Amino acid sequence: MRTAYTADQIRGAEHALMARLPEGTLMQRAAAGLAAVCADLLGRVYGTRVVLLVGSGDNGGDALYAGERLARRGARVDAVLAGSKTHEAGLRALLDAGGRVAEAAAIGRADLIVDGLVGIGASGALREPYARLAEEANAARGAVVAVDVPSGVDASTGRVEGAAVRARVTVTMGAYKTGLLVDPGAAFAGDVRLIDIGLGEYLPDPDVAALTGRDVDDLIPRPGEESDKYRRGVLGVAAGSDLFTGAAVLAVGGALRGGAGMVRYAGREAPVAQVRAHWPEAVVTLLDEPSIAHVGRVQAWVLGPGLGTDAWAHELAARVLATDVPVLIDADGLTLVAGDRSLLRRAAPVLITPHAGELARLIRADRAAIEAARLEHARRAAAELGVTVLLKGSTTVVAEDERPARVNVTGTPWLATGGTGDVLSGLAGALLAQGLSCYDAASCGAYLHGLAGHLAADGAPLAAADVATAVPAAIRTVTSVGP
Repeated sequence: MRTAYTADQIRGAEHALMARLPEGTLMQRAAAGLAAVCADLLGRVYGTRVVLLVGSGDNGGDALYAGERLARRGARVDAVLAGSKTHEAGLRALLDAGGRVAEAAAIGRADLIVDGLVGIGASGALREPYARLAEEANAARGAVVAVDVPSGVDASTGRVEGAAVRARVTVTMGAYKTGLLVDPGAAFAGDVRLIDIGLGEYLPDPDVAALTGRDVDDLIPRPGEESDKYRRGVLGVAAGSDLFTGAAVLAVGGALRGGAGMVRYAGREAPVAQVRAHWPEAVVTLLDEPSIAHVGRVQAWVLGPGLGTDAWAHELAARVLATDVPVLIDADGLTLVAGDRSLLRRAAPVLITPHAGELARLIRADRAAIEAARLEHARRAAAELGVTVLLKGSTTVVAEDERPARVNVTGTPWLATGGTGDVLSGLAGALLAQGLSCYDAASCGAYLHGLAGHLAADGAPLAAADVATAVPAAIRTVTSVGP
């Protein structure tokens, strides 16, 4: 599992470790790792041009000492000193190795630009001249390597307010920072390389975690020799309407591909006909009235995709949420809950799967504010509503009470197409029915859904049904290899 930490957590670990080491040891470890990554990107160091953007803090010192190492290997290294002060020993080491102090014009001629402007403690918008230098680095032809975190990205939250360095590679020291895994910050970080400087035993419980394929392999249920369709989990799906029949088809497809032993679909006449045509495996109940009395026993429900928001849909939602099993709420179900939050007053677990707009309605927040601080708002919603939240988007975030939030690292931009969220609902619902907690079902469902999207797209557009079809291949990938 990839774990990430806030700036305060990292600084606490650094202070504990530094108390046991000679002065400057951590900076030299960081500089050695940074220089190695820079050399790897350059390919041939001798004769290349490297520009260091040097701020007042320790990141500037890391950049200067890394620059010294590159200069001794034959690179021309120029340091643009942007801070009110400079790490004196680092600058002296660079100059002794043949490096030079230069003006900002050097940025445009560089093969490699090292961003050491601000460190993990910075927050808010970059001040001048840092903001201008960040924009000049972004416009330059040379590859940009950020030290620890791209300048302008909040290391603890991923917030970006104003200008920020857009790195090809971020070399982060000791442990991943939360802001490197959560958008918008993650989008500025590029390829994140972790340098071990010895913090491991001093780190507290993580702020954020990201599952790997091996973690998902450990968590997803497998049928035993004694299994039958009932023991493997029965999922109820209340979705679809005369207007949105496809949502029902896609949610049921995701559930069947996700390993549920049985899927019981309940809906109106038009979606019932479509589900029967597409999925003869599903047990279908035609609802003449909004009652689930004749659907049969289930271990979990998926509620909402394409359901509509009229009085009939509200009554059906109330009946489903009155049961004593876990319920995943998506799409129109979220709109119903946003209008009547009393529906969430239940003892059994609830998993909600909103995008930013739906979450904005649920917690009365601004959508743009949610996009700018996804982690903060997912956590707020989990606490305020008493549910597990899977916030969909460029970074999928799973939040639940006091547990470390989880972020998903799989997926492809091609998943941004209609109906893929319905497949995710069915897939995560199937995992709920098989006995996973909301926290684990959301995390594993997001991972497998993202991986299925990647496999289905293979670099080209996809349709939502392609994602459902690719779910078994995604499961085989994690169970046979486990990255």
